[in-house]
Amino acid sequence: MNHVVLIGRLTKDPEVRYTQSGTPVGTFTLAVDRRVAKDKPKEADFIPCIVWGKMAEGVVKNYCYKGKQIAVEGRIQVRSYDAKDGSKRYVTEVIVSELELLGSKNEGADRSGNGYKPLTDEDIPF
Repeated sequence: MNHVVLIGRLTKDPEVRYTQSGTPVGTFTLAVDRRVAKDKPKEADFIPCIVWGKMAEGVVKNYCYKGKQIAVEGRIQVRSYDAKDGSKRYVTEVIVSELELLGSKNEGADRSGNGYKPLTDEDIPF
């Protein structure tokens, strides 16, 4: 069974592009905290995620931004490609099937200036 559920924060604003056939595809990196002892510094894993279709064009494009806490559910995919130097490279990423926005209801709800406070690098705990 290939099933993953992650909760983390976006490391930067997601990118939404379109395939040649017009299908929306969103990409982002999710910083997921590791459990560590209280006296140890925080550690995080940075996990690339891919979102396809209406979820990319609607939710990801309009409601996800750097620092936003989200939960994703999906599957892990490993793919390979040949780099320019001729070496084979492997990429591990999560193909998202479900996405849920977390945090307070008003957190970044209106990015037009009505109550939205942009996050700075100091606001993000990783």
